Amino acid sequence: MSDLLLDFQFKSPINKVWDALTNSDTLAQWVMENNFKPIVGYKCQFRNVEIDLIVDSEVLVVDKPYKLSYTWVGGPIETIVTWTLKEENGTTYLHLEQTGFDTEGVQAFNGAKYGWVFKIEELKKVLEEM
Repeated sequence: MSDLLLDFQFKSPINKVWDALTNSDTLAQWVMENNFKPIVGYKCQFRNVEIDLIVDSEVLVVDKPYKLSYTWVGGPIETIVTWTLKEENGTTYLHLEQTGFDTEGVQAFNGAKYGWVFKIEELKKVLEEM
């Protein structure tokens, strides 16, 4: 199994970044259309009709505003996404860990890595507008 580990930082307060990770409408602006709710055990979907992708998720951890974790099952992958946040000196540090990639799934791993880096650029724009 390979784990995807990515780190980002934002000049936004931790609660603003948390809201962008947990508010369904805001998530739709930078990830995909969804019916997400930050409630442990809640089952939801992320949907991208353009590429015919549905990702099934179940919320595993909600520790506002420090940690959020949910399953990410769609296409060829069945993984867990965990966001960890901390704020220091006006900067919010966001750590993404996506675990459960099959060692054979190099394409899925690389696709996820590219996808999240691209999506985080979208998140930066959303945070500037919030």
